[in-house]
Amino acid sequence: MYINRAIESKLKYLARHFPVVIVCGARQVGKTTLLNQIKKENENIQYVTLDYPRIRSLAKEDPELFLQQYPAPLIIDEIQYAPELLSYIKIRVDNSGQNGMYYLTGSQMFYMMKNISESLAGRVSVLSMYSLSRAEIEGRNSVPFLPDNIKTTESTDTITDIFEKIYRGGMPRMITDQELSPEDYFGAYMQTYLERDIRNLIAIKNENKFLKFISCTAARTSQEVNLTDIAKDVEIDRNTANAWLSILVSSGLVYLLHPYSRNTIKRIIKRPKLYFMDTGLACYLSMWNNPRALELSAMAGAMFENYVVSEIIKSYANQGIDTRSRLCYYRDNNGKEIDLIILENGKLYPIEIKKSADPGKIALKNFSVLNHLPEDIGAGAIICMTPMVIPLNDNNKLVPIKCI
Repeated sequence: MYINRAIESKLKYLARHFPVVIVCGARQVGKTTLLNQIKKENENIQYVTLDYPRIRSLAKEDPELFLQQYPAPLIIDEIQYAPELLSYIKIRVDNSGQNGMYYLTGSQMFYMMKNISESLAGRVSVLSMYSLSRAEIEGRNSVPFLPDNIKTTESTDTITDIFEKIYRGGMPRMITDQELSPEDYFGAYMQTYLERDIRNLIAIKNENKFLKFISCTAARTSQEVNLTDIAKDVEIDRNTANAWLSILVSSGLVYLLHPYSRNTIKRIIKRPKLYFMDTGLACYLSMWNNPRALELSAMAGAMFENYVVSEIIKSYANQGIDTRSRLCYYRDNNGKEIDLIILENGKLYPIEIKKSADPGKIALKNFSVLNHLPEDIGAGAIICMTPMVIPLNDNNKLVPIKCI
């Protein structure tokens, strides 16, 4: 069953204006399914995957012959296995001058982005794809979240409903096969990730330690990154922890939300916060096997925040918007924190995330720290379990979680 992806329209738009488009993201988020849907609409497009060892060998050992056998327009799945193709693709693109020649996918971009930027600079557009958003699952129109643009005003969500969604996550297989248990799915998923991405691309001597590292990061989701603490728990050095975290980020599994930064404000904390882009995977790695137990646990607030932030990130990424220039958080050394800030059209929109149904005006207490910043301040939102949009004052409101 094909679930319409919000990113599809942006992909088609970019293919009309760039000769090469690459869709990168974690394994099994739906990249291949999306591009096969594009192929169904244009029978001239061929498809080839480098998952097959013989085809991969041809692409690596004789890129020229490979591109002769598979002429453009062409979808090349898992391009990271044969970066040798990129310089040959550049030659064909330059000779042709046409757009929409090559559609590439990559599920492990750790070593790829440098090659892409060097070989295809000015010729390629890069899209980040994540697991299904709630809007995609429910068949709703997906738009970037902004407090000014809230369409839904009421919600029938219960906290139990939300934690069931958090527990299962948004991987397409988990949505289309409701009888499949998260434990079975994500156990197989991690094995595939280790064998196909990690083992083939980097030398990890102790896979058990790498798995422990991922689990330690999942247990710290929605927190500031403290690599020294993680390295100590896993019994690795800090440089190794930093390298492994970079792998998780480039794999599309983890997102680092960076703090608001102004050089003139020295008291602002500089460490990023860490979020998993699929909450189902985060639950599995942090060893939760029951959504009700998670809901009642000390980790419930962190997982709830992870869910909200990842959904907002997806709402922007699905429109092809680079979230790094739009999203940040605020925390200073006085302990004042704002969970999320959206920068749009020169305005800062503060967002707080609360698991309760009625957090009250006290949830706005830190918004005032933005008043001394040079940007204008837009409408603020407290995303929570409220059943409807409720104004708190002239510029801020309680917002149901369904609005994201």
